[in-house]
Amino acid sequence: MGKEGAMPADPGVLSLMRDDLAGLDGIAEKKMFGGVAFLRDGHMVCGVHSRAAMYRVGKAAEAGARALPGVGPMAFTGRPMGGFVEAGDSAMADDAVRRKLCDMALAFVGGLPPKGGVR
Repeated sequence: MGKEGAMPADPGVLSLMRDDLAGLDGIAEKKMFGGVAFLRDGHMVCGVHSRAAMYRVGKAAEAGARALPGVGPMAFTGRPMGGFVEAGDSAMADDAVRRKLCDMALAFVGGLPPKGGVR
């Protein structure tokens, strides 16, 4: 897959994610995957790429996350990425769905040890 047709992350979705994560300790924003990722203590929580938003919910919660409206498998590389889900426009526009995905991702990442060098 080339970079032809690559588009920047949607600024509206970025704003929603920033608001959802505002006030939490250990959150950092980093350019990744041709978009922007939000990390907590060095671990990716969620992000936005050219086509949709993504959340790292962990493999144990993946089926539950995918059962939410507007949420599907994360496969922007062409193969599904275990433990990640993609949230389409309808999911991102629904505050309750977005909150649930964010909570699931924060719970998963909260169970991981901080990465080296992260404060």
